[in-house]
Amino acid sequence: MGRGRVQLKRIENKISRQVTFSKRRTGLLKKAHEISVLCDADVALIVFSTKGKLFEYATHSSMETILERYERYSYAEKLLTAPETETQASWTLESSKLKAKIEVLEKNIRHYDGEDLEQLNLRELQNVEQQLETALKRIRTKKNQLMHESISELHKKERALQERNNSLSKKLKENEKTSEQQIPMLHLPQHPPQPYPCSVPSFANTSGPFIGAAMREEESVQVQPVSTTMMPLWMIRHINQ
Repeated sequence: MGRGRVQLKRIENKISRQVTFSKRRTGLLKKAHEISVLCDADVALIVFSTKGKLFEYATHSSMETILERYERYSYAEKLLTAPETETQASWTLESSKLKAKIEVLEKNIRHYDGEDLEQLNLRELQNVEQQLETALKRIRTKKNQLMHESISELHKKERALQERNNSLSKKLKENEKTSEQQIPMLHLPQHPPQPYPCSVPSFANTSGPFIGAAMREEESVQVQPVSTTMMPLWMIRHINQ
């Protein structure tokens, strides 16, 4: 005897309803996957249970991409079919579109924080993991770039300080050398000025009443003998006369 056609109505038994939901949900996800592979179509499937639990399926392109594509095409189609006077309807549609984007972004944020991961299948978990790895690579690349720039700036400052230190050392050595050259000149001995040598004329051949006084004066004054060669020429002529 063949299987009879099941009447489509709500199953009153809670346990039977839950079992039927699990079986039909698995079959529905399987059919969605088959049609996406056989027909090369983008398929997005969203199911909410009676308890509000989310079950979803998407092809290789993510669920967000398919939803944005759907909203874009449906919005454009409604704008073409709707009259120009229905501006309120267009604003309502735009509002619902923005709300859907906000819900998708909030869900992604929860997934990135490690929350609500029980609802994701293996492919979706791999997608989240890949996105996190890509974000970590970008963060590490930016961090390494900032570190290299900081190290390069420190090297430049080090070279500038080294050049300044060398310049100051050079100036200090030049100042020390100049000081050493000036110190011997300050300590040179200062000799007192020597008296100009002169010769005293002899009064031996002088005649007159002043011979004795001149001789006594010559004996009382001690004069160092000076060679006649040290006398000026005019004095020698005067004595010879």
